[in-house]
Amino acid sequence: MNTHACTGSRLTTSHRSTFHRATALALTGALLGACSLLGGEDQSAEAGGASEVVLVTHDSFTLPEELLAEFREQYGHEVVVRSSGDAGALSAKLALTKENPTGDVAFGVDNTFASRVLDEGVFAPYDPPQAPGAGRYELPEGSDRLTPVDVAAVCVNIDDTWFAKQDVVPPRTLADLTKPAYRDLMVTPAASTSSPGMAFLLTTVAAYGEKWPAYWSELLDNGLKVVDGWSDAYYTDFTQGGEGGERPIVVSYDSSPAFTVPEGSEKSTTSALLETCFQQVEYAGVLKGAANPEGARDLVAFLQEPETQAALPESMYVFPVVTGVDLPEDWARYAARPEDPYTVDPADIAANRDTWLQRWTDLTTE
Repeated sequence: MNTHACTGSRLTTSHRSTFHRATALALTGALLGACSLLGGEDQSAEAGGASEVVLVTHDSFTLPEELLAEFREQYGHEVVVRSSGDAGALSAKLALTKENPTGDVAFGVDNTFASRVLDEGVFAPYDPPQAPGAGRYELPEGSDRLTPVDVAAVCVNIDDTWFAKQDVVPPRTLADLTKPAYRDLMVTPAASTSSPGMAFLLTTVAAYGEKWPAYWSELLDNGLKVVDGWSDAYYTDFTQGGEGGERPIVVSYDSSPAFTVPEGSEKSTTSALLETCFQQVEYAGVLKGAANPEGARDLVAFLQEPETQAALPESMYVFPVVTGVDLPEDWARYAARPEDPYTVDPADIAANRDTWLQRWTDLTTE
């Protein structure tokens, strides 16, 4: 994945253009990109009579151009997008630039990183929109600064065709992944450089409590491969990624199986293990010191409007947070959602993130 993702598609090949959530940049290696969804280059403060509202986000952000045009017509603001790696890189960038923000509004901070930016004072308090159902995903601390926009679940995914061909019973639970039958079959993005990788680490914290390091030791002893980011894990190493991968177990998303249905088929070639999922919510907020705070508030509200929410599955491969929004037919059929995903209290993440990451780093580099 290139550092600058300003093409209107989050993936770069014909195979990848049908897929989702390219979140694979290291925190320290992410560069700050700048582009407009409607114009291609940064625009002046006034663009055709519309004020400019600058959105700082991750590389995976994209919405249909007609929606952004509707936003301009309805609110009078031209959207300029500045991308900054994945959710982890975005959060780090926002903290580093909090005294001199590079935009007006940020989207893409998720619940695994939210406590960091809230503690850093990155976002300004405001009166957030109250869309039906979105309140389920508000943060206990910070609901006046971060507004939920979308939800998905990070889950272990498997290549069903590989297991059928090899006549191997597929895994079902986290505990199964440590069994000898699955030695050298799994790949995960790193917790230190990838938001889905961090989510999987939190899954194990939620499942095993203080014994999570022992579980990771078992995974590693069973041949778990750790790579920098989701794109590397899914496309390079996963057997259904299209690039000759050799590992049929990967950390990905609950929406992934909706994008691995062969043309003319009624069945996906992959499935998400719904007992291994961690709920991930993405938020938007007004940056403290924004040059256009009114435009920022308008854009946050627009992200929760029904038409925008309905575009999220096929644009950004996530589920809407607003109730009553219809899903695409393939999603309703193939993108099964966990009934009881793992979660970790944001306060616990804030208090223990650095310790957990250091312990995880020690384990994976031994």
